[in-house]
Amino acid sequence: MRLKSPKELPLKRGSRVFLRCDFNVPLDEFQNITDDRRIRMALPTIKYLLDNGCKVVVASHLGRPKGKKDPKFSLKPVAKRLSHLLQQEVKMADDVIGPSAKSEVEKLKEGDILLLENLRFEPGETKNDREFARELSQFGEFYINDAFGVSHRAHASVEAITHFYDKNHKSAGFLLLKEVNFLYKLIQKPTRPFVAVVGGSKVSGKLEALVNLLPKVDKLIIGGGMSFTFLKARGFEVGKSIVEDELIPDAIKVMEKAKELKVKCYLPVDFLVADRFSEDAVTKYVTYQEIPEEWMGLDIGPASIRLFGEVLYDAQTILWNGPMGVFEMDKFSRGTVKLSHIIAQSYGIKVVGGGDTAAAVQKAGDDDEMTFISTGGGASLELLEGKELPGIKALEV
Repeated sequence: MRLKSPKELPLKRGSRVFLRCDFNVPLDEFQNITDDRRIRMALPTIKYLLDNGCKVVVASHLGRPKGKKDPKFSLKPVAKRLSHLLQQEVKMADDVIGPSAKSEVEKLKEGDILLLENLRFEPGETKNDREFARELSQFGEFYINDAFGVSHRAHASVEAITHFYDKNHKSAGFLLLKEVNFLYKLIQKPTRPFVAVVGGSKVSGKLEALVNLLPKVDKLIIGGGMSFTFLKARGFEVGKSIVEDELIPDAIKVMEKAKELKVKCYLPVDFLVADRFSEDAVTKYVTYQEIPEEWMGLDIGPASIRLFGEVLYDAQTILWNGPMGVFEMDKFSRGTVKLSHIIAQSYGIKVVGGGDTAAAVQKAGDDDEMTFISTGGGASLELLEGKELPGIKALEV
């Protein structure tokens, strides 16, 4: 696979570039950005284009407004933060392909930057609508995709739009190139021992990744809510903990495959259980064999943290995707935070899959200790599964 870099495009001063970014950042109830990592990661591509005198039209989505204009999902907070980071005015359109956007695009001068309103305010975006994509393509002579986090989606601004540009007028951005190169190399030639730590609430979203990772890793740690499906598959009762009963046969196959490949597979040995899903629930630590019938596991326990620490002790490559519990609630965040500290302190290559895991690492204060934090959770998993990502396939040369 080969992707072009922005440096290979015949850009000149005054060239207009349509840049797809992933500014799907978390906001609090007052519309304040609580984590601007995705905005900061896109800066190298944006600054390169501005330094070369391009007129930059930036597009992104935020949340899931379902094809309708909703002020709650406006990109105005992003424009404000981007202006601060670039130390220059970022113009903001009031719509995506309407009169405001068209007027603002026409007014752009060399070195100007314009942010369109939320792409998902238009129903054509998630439908990969070709006509909507054609309208977007009018905003740039060149197209650059720097949104790795949505490159696994066949959306209009990611896939359909690429059909309106030839190979000399489209490329990947610096962030997308970095993500793809890093994850491909990680899977193809990892430094060993290679340990994958997979968590999160459900097996369903990560089953293919688990199957694909098994032949490549030396050890596999399974934690978080998905571990209960594996424990139930081994015949243990898990109370009211989250379980995907329909995937129990698949969980059994994963464990059998691990045994066949001589990959050591580790599950939690104890949990913090609660009588209900609430910050003020009654809690206690129990072993995996003693989960009460009416209680649910919401975090891994101290013995599991010690066990996983020993498993990771000599790891030279660690891939972590998915928290160990409901880390958003302080009461159930200890296992995830402790594991983050353990991974951060290890000497190997530490790669964090995006989304919840990146948020957990930030909560633990371990951002700077990780080798690489991906901006795309779902996209990084699909890349690891060996799937073709529509947004990346469309840019191949």
